[in-house]
Parts: sequence; C-alpha cells; structure tokens
Amino acid sequence: MRILVANANTTEAITALCAGAARAAASPGVEIVPGTPRFGPAVISSGLENAIAAHGILDLLAEHAGRVDAVVLAVSLDTALDAARQLMPCPVVGMTEAACLAALMLGPRFGLVTFGGTESYRQLVGKYGLSSRLSGLVGVDFTPQRALSDPEGARRAVAEGVASLVAGGADSVVLGGAALAGMEPALREGSPVPLLDGMACGVRMAEALVALRPARARSGPMAPVRGRESAGLSPALAALLRGDAGG
Repeated sequence: MRILVANANTTEAITALCAGAARAAASPGVEIVPGTPRFGPAVISSGLENAIAAHGILDLLAEHAGRVDAVVLAVSLDTALDAARQLMPCPVVGMTEAACLAALMLGPRFGLVTFGGTESYRQLVGKYGLSSRLSGLVGVDFTPQRALSDPEGARRAVAEGVASLVAGGADSVVLGGAALAGMEPALREGSPVPLLDGMACGVRMAEALVALRPARARSGPMAPVRGRESAGLSPALAALLRGDAGG
C-alpha cells in the first residue's frame, strides 16, 4: 500500500515533519510518499492563502493519480478536501477531519489546540457538523515557523493549551496543525485525556478505507468530471478533468 502525504504549502520542513509522523503511525509494509506543491504559499495562515493552496495541492495530487492507494492531506485546514475526493481515483483523508472523527469515539466532547488563530478551525468543525461536540478551541502564541526552530518551546505551549481545554471539559484534544504532527508521544504522559494527532489518525483511516475498497461515486458531488476542457493547467491535472487519465 502506498499513501501520499500531501502538504498544501511549499515548506519542505512541514512535509518532512508530517511524513515522519505518518511513517511512525503506518502499518508494516505501508509506504509513505511525501509530496510538496510546485507552487503556492509558504505557510497557510489566511483564507486567501488557503484558496491559492487549493490549486497547488490539486496539481500535486494529479501527478500521483493512479500511482498511490490513498492520500492524506498534510494540512490542518483540510485544504481542497472535497475537490480532492472528486479528483482522485483513491480515498482522500483530511488530517483534521480524521482527528475530529476519532475524537468522537473517545468521549462526548473534544477540544482543539493549534498555533495562532482559531476561527478557521471553528468554521471547519462546523462544516463537518461537529460544533455541538466541540468543547473549546485554544490558539497558542506560536507560529509554525517558530515551532520548527523551537520544538521544545512549542511542546510546552501546546501542553498549556491542552490543560486549558481539559479544564473546560474536553474529553479528548485534537492537535490541530501540520506543525504539531508527531508531537503527541511527547505530550501523552502529561495529558489526563487522549490526544489526537491528525497525521496518525489520517494514515490509519486511509489504511482502513483502502482495505474496505469502497466503490467510486458515479453520481452526485463526489463523482469525477469527464470531458472538461481547460487552459494553463498542468498536463496531469488537465488530463483528469478530461477524464482520460488516473481514473
């Protein structure tokens, strides 16, 4: 089994961090294939950057269509998730969606801690229909770039955020953000509730979906497009829109 770990920004260090966390979680024999877009924002921290990154990640996925068994989006906003599922001939899992869904199986209410602002995550959780199960959100005063250079400081800040969410009634806590990938083992002993790493949850759910072998949608919003012309797209992405490759 080959799983593409697809970063949506162009920071290679984030790709490597997520790929490492994915390999640690993957079952024996599963190959993790890291991918970084050819173009796009260095870090996604606004709606505008997220919109630009959507094209970049779809371009990246198209290059791997038909060559991987599943995709895990290594981006905390699950950038272009619905479009990716329509585009790709294999299961596509969003890391934050996977962690939130896993949290539902561990208790009635979950919290989410991330770096920086939280409003985008509130909207994302709402999109997934999970607002009533969300106990709270905490954005710690750290940036992904700073976390890469000061991992110990980042862990301390996240641990404080976890403690705040637990005090507010969280039965589990989602570690929201690609820059938090792989942090869970270091925080586990100090946390009184389960912590959910999006990459670990995403990889395991991707493995399960591959094993289930779900049929691809033939109608509705997840059905692939066919016979669509385009201009200026990469050959691989244009081919998938035409329906003559990767399906």
